[in-house]
Amino acid sequence: MFVIITYDIEDKRVAKVHKILKKYLVWTQNSVFEGEITEGKLKKCLAEIRGVVNDQVDSLYVYQVKNPKQIQKTVYGQEKSFETMFL
Repeated sequence: MFVIITYDIEDKRVAKVHKILKKYLVWTQNSVFEGEITEGKLKKCLAEIRGVVNDQVDSLYVYQVKNPKQIQKTVYGQEKSFETMFL
């Protein structure tokens, strides 16, 4: 399945959440990851994140697209490619 994950995490935990998400998905913008992932890997990823976040102040949104052929992505302006910027 294709997922988009966005988050708003307190500064002291944001680097840990970012590092976890980067193992599973592609970083597309600040606080946004997306990509293809199996249901099992998504569960593992979210379990790791739940061990870091504070539900009282942090938020994480997971958008699951069961059929990625039904989603259209349009980028206005310059498309960021954080993967190639740091290689």
